Formats: sequence, C-alpha cells, structure tokens
Amino acid sequence: MSNAPYVPPKVWHDAPSGGQFASINRPIAGPTHDKTLEVGKNPLQLYSLATPNGIKVTIMLEELLALGHTGAEYDAWLIRIGEGDQFSSGFVDINPNSKIPALLDCSVEPAIRLFESGSILLYLAEKFGCLLPTDPAGRAETLNWLFWQMGAAPYLGGGFGHFYAYAPEKLEYPINRFTMEAKRQLDVLDRRLSENRYLAGDTYTIADIAVWSWYGQLALGDLYSAAEFLAVHEYTHVQRWTQEIASRPAVIRGRRVNPTWGDEATQVAERHSAADLD
Repeated sequence: MSNAPYVPPKVWHDAPSGGQFASINRPIAGPTHDKTLEVGKNPLQLYSLATPNGIKVTIMLEELLALGHTGAEYDAWLIRIGEGDQFSSGFVDINPNSKIPALLDCSVEPAIRLFESGSILLYLAEKFGCLLPTDPAGRAETLNWLFWQMGAAPYLGGGFGHFYAYAPEKLEYPINRFTMEAKRQLDVLDRRLSENRYLAGDTYTIADIAVWSWYGQLALGDLYSAAEFLAVHEYTHVQRWTQEIASRPAVIRGRRVNPTWGDEATQVAERHSAADLD
C-alpha cells in the first residue's frame, strides 16, 4: 500500500473501497433485480432488519400493542441488507432510497408507504394518538429530540461506526474526528437527562424510542463493541435512562425482531403474530 497522500481527482469515479459493505455500495439508486415483497394478513407490513434504525419501529409497534392498539398488529419481514434485498424492485417501490426500515399501512386503501424511521415513528404516533404529547410545548420538545437523533446519528453510524468498526483499515484522523462528535453527542444527552427523566420531560415518547435505539444500545455496549473506547460509563444520566428503557417489556420484545445474529432461541427473524415472541 502506498504511503503517498491521497489527492482527489478533478472528477470522482467509482472504485472499490473495501470494508464490510463494499459489495452493496454503489453511487446510483434504483432496483438491481425484480422481486415482489411478501404481504401478510396484518394491517401493518414492516420490511426491516434489527439495526438501530430497524428496532425503532419494532419497539414502537410493540409499545402500541402493549397499550392495547390492536390496529398496530404487524408482519415483520426480514430484509438482508448484506445480500442486497433492499435493492429489489418491491422494496424500492416503498423506499426509493433503499434503506431499512420501510412500512406499508395496509389498513387504508390505497396502502400508504412510509420510509425513514423518524417519519414512521411520527406517522404511527399520530395514527394511534399516543407516545407524542398533544400540548404544543411537549410536542415541540419531542420533535426537537426526534429530529436531533435523525440529524446526529449519521455521525455515530456512518461516521464513528464506519471508521471504528467497519472500514478496511483503521485511520487515526477520521476515528478521532467522529469519536469527538460521538462523545459530544453523549454529553448533550447526559446534560438533558440530568434534569429530565425522559427527553421530552416526564413522559416517555417517540423521541426516547428513536434516541435509545442508537445511544441507549451504545451505552449498553451493544453497538460497535465501543463502550470501553468511548467510556460510556462516565455518562451516568444516560446510563440511568438507558437501563430504565431497556427494561420495558415492549423494548425487550422489539429488539428480538428481524435480526440475522444472536441467540436463535430468543430472536425471531420474522414476526407475524404476538405468539412468535411468546
């Protein structure tokens, strides 16, 4: 490998980049193959994988079911992103950006497509009238933190996570750059949670679901095996909040849906009824 510094060309051209996801990365959108997505019998059809963005939706759906909203029954179909399932024609029809999760609300005609995890959480909260405060101040604060997460997580995932865990070689500059940002974000959360039980105040909301799925799992040591490197134990208020949410039955159930890893005795690759998790 050459030690010469990289000089960007005048015009960029695609080239092999290496790394864990090199085989599915490409600079264009659209489907790579024709495949119709399966549709089950439940009102909501989820196409996903148990990544941080994916479990936001399964946790939300399990919370809704725990609150008695039978209309939130769902089929969760596994999308194996490492094998390129997200580039099928059926998936691209729901999400032209080819990212999980994607959701179809088949309880209405025509069915409504939803993509981007934050959009899905907001849609479900409004559809079922829960986990989103109705008073203007509470709603605004919830959406502040929901959109904070949507804007901040790319630094944690595509930035820190990529260069720390997935890049083909460890490079000091990007790891230091994104580690600094990841720790700053943890400090933002720790300061907020030092004064509030939950992100929007005293009430558990979709903001907690969204943020916990990334930063809570990071604080648990379940993301990138980076807990020691980031000294996550130092963020004591984040830890308190993390443990409280991790113990919620709906969170435990939601985390078990759509993985391709872990204990096969407790994880379910696809979920089509509550019995699959019981």
